[in-house]
This record gives sequence, structure tokens and C-alpha cells, in this order.
Amino acid sequence: MKIIDLSVSIHTGMDVYPGDPTVSVEIVHTHEQNQWELRQITMGSHTGTHVDAFSHMNSKGKSLTDMPLTHFFGKSYVARPDQDFPIRAGLFFREAAGIELFDKIKSAQAPFVGGLISEELQRALLSEQIVTYTDLANLELLPEQTPFMFYGFPLKIKDGDGSPVRAVAMLDFFQS
Repeated sequence: MKIIDLSVSIHTGMDVYPGDPTVSVEIVHTHEQNQWELRQITMGSHTGTHVDAFSHMNSKGKSLTDMPLTHFFGKSYVARPDQDFPIRAGLFFREAAGIELFDKIKSAQAPFVGGLISEELQRALLSEQIVTYTDLANLELLPEQTPFMFYGFPLKIKDGDGSPVRAVAMLDFFQS
């Protein structure tokens, strides 16, 4: 079984969405001075590779606290806008996906969508309780037309509107 890391590294000064908090990762304790190492991390809840709760763009949407863990993993595919989408599978776009795909994604009953999705599409998906993932890395390493298992669990942030995740794809998961 092959595992693909779909996450970007979190580091001081990394790019963030305009207006979001800057990222700071500072060493607080060191082995030499304290016999252990500890970092203080300051960042927004939508930093780096992250998942969006339904409440992110909808004041009546569920927060991370209210969303079952089953929303954050499952059978998935790389999706191409010009092809049919599999039913009830996560979809990941390597090409720009805009609002024109909303009805097609909704009809496919996708539980989550990630990759190069527009903000307008993201807002529409979240309003329909379809989870969105942003700032994914290494999508080019995923196979086309072959299912893989995706995992993107959020931190357990009380009433969270989103969370950084360690997103991974497990290839050959559905091979017998």
C-alpha cells in the first residue's frame, strides 16, 4: 500500500489567505536548556492544508464540534470537470473547478471535495453540507480513474469553523 502526503508544511511566514493571521512557529524550549523541545504555534484555523466546517461560510452551518468523523474520510477519486463523477465518493480537482460544477457534484452526492475549487463553489458546497478541503499538495501523484482512500481529520476544536489537517491518500486500498 502506498501513502501520498497531500499536506503542505506549516512554517513561519508561509502564505495565507489575504487578511488571515500570519503564521508563527517559535521554539520555546530546547533540549539543551530544558531537556525537551517545545514550539508555540500561532495561526488561523484555515492555515495550510485544511478542512472547512459548514459554519465557515454559513452562520447556520454546523461547526466541527457537530460534524461526525465520517465526514472526513472515504473512498475518493481525482475528478476531471469534463468527465462523469462517481457516486458517493470524495472528489479532488487538479484543474480549476468553478460554480458551474455545483449541480454535477451535488448530483454525485460527494461527501467532500478538495483541490482547485473556486471560492464561489466552496461556499455553495458548504451550504449543502459537502465538506471542502483547501491547499492540498501533491495532487499530481494521485491516479486518475482509480479509487483511493482519503483521510483528512481536523483537530478537535470546540465550535471550530475549520482546522489544519494532515491529509493523506492511501493508494491500492481497494485492490484485492
